[in-house]
Amino acid sequence: MLSALLADLFSIRPRGLAINHDQYSLNSLNGFFETDDGAFFFKFHQEEGEEAMSGEYYRADLLARAGLPVDQPVLMSVLPGEQILVYRRRSDPRFSDVLRALDLADEPEERARAVAAEKALNAEVLRVYQETLHPVSPAEVAAEPIHRLFFERLIDSPAGSFPGGRLSRFYVGQSFAFPGLTLDWDRFSALRLCVNGILYRDSIGALFEAAKARLAPTMIADAGGVTAHGDAHNANVWYERRGEAARLAFFDPAFAGDHVPSLLAEVKTTFHNILAHPLWLYDPTLASDRFLAEAALDGDILRVTTNHGLSPVRRDLLAAKADGLWRPLLASLKDRGLLPEDWRRVVRLALFLCPTLVMNLRAGAASHTPTSSLIAFSTAVMAGSEPVDGEDLMTRFFDAIDPNRG
Repeated sequence: MLSALLADLFSIRPRGLAINHDQYSLNSLNGFFETDDGAFFFKFHQEEGEEAMSGEYYRADLLARAGLPVDQPVLMSVLPGEQILVYRRRSDPRFSDVLRALDLADEPEERARAVAAEKALNAEVLRVYQETLHPVSPAEVAAEPIHRLFFERLIDSPAGSFPGGRLSRFYVGQSFAFPGLTLDWDRFSALRLCVNGILYRDSIGALFEAAKARLAPTMIADAGGVTAHGDAHNANVWYERRGEAARLAFFDPAFAGDHVPSLLAEVKTTFHNILAHPLWLYDPTLASDRFLAEAALDGDILRVTTNHGLSPVRRDLLAAKADGLWRPLLASLKDRGLLPEDWRRVVRLALFLCPTLVMNLRAGAASHTPTSSLIAFSTAVMAGSEPVDGEDLMTRFFDAIDPNRG
């Protein structure tokens, strides 16, 4: 079927088409084929309700004009339901594969090389953000496709009813199985989580409600806009090893834009490249074999104990992202009078939506187990909610990037 579609769209004769088994392709598929002109890599992306979407997809030229390293497709279709990019086939690995290997077996020299490549990319991205930062209107922001990754997964389009979209389909009215405990949605969504002794302020239901209100396209223009890829998780990044150094390059800019809300621009990279690891989002079965998680109901609190934590390479990447991108970006927003007082809340809510709406986190719904599901929701709440007291990984991260701190 794909061979026929490619032939029809691009007037080519593909042969030997193979679809990759790819744990990172949560909303897409990719693979390889050949023609008389050589070997090619394709990626096919689909979002719910594409036929009603406004905005333009796959603006690789937009990123190239801004000076970002981006692989240009040789063939492209932006038709709803037929969004396909075709690239010349590369021998380079994706950055996601390099980092997964380091999660499983840390090699300090290779880790240093990978982190250096990340720092160099952060510097290039920051330069573009600072050069393109500008005030934006709600209408300009609303036209950006990045909202398909956040707000529009909360609602039913075009009516805008809430809860809708993936939120309704994944969770509302469903049951949630954790080790030794099963809860229905009404009960689970109202509980506050206490993870390894840290009690969080907001329940999962409250976080979804807050995200619906604050991340609406008409409400998130207050921090200005930038030119951004918007969805640069590391399965969309090539790792180009050249001698002793490595360079990173983007591809698949399905959600790129010139008016991307500044506080959303780096959210996907921060969560999916760092907090989603090691293993639990993309390899839940393997994560369940390597990590423990237990749950106990204590009144209106779900007490979680887990030994899951970031691997050395992910800790290094989080520090690099904080120092090399988030803090100077937020400082630029402050200097330009574009930093909202509730910027922490905005970023947290967007981080919370990354895992919860990219795939169904319920055990048994897709690939998650009771253990990985508990780790998943605990990590989402840690990212999305302030603790009642005490500190954790994310409070330290937000303190490190706060331009109002010394």
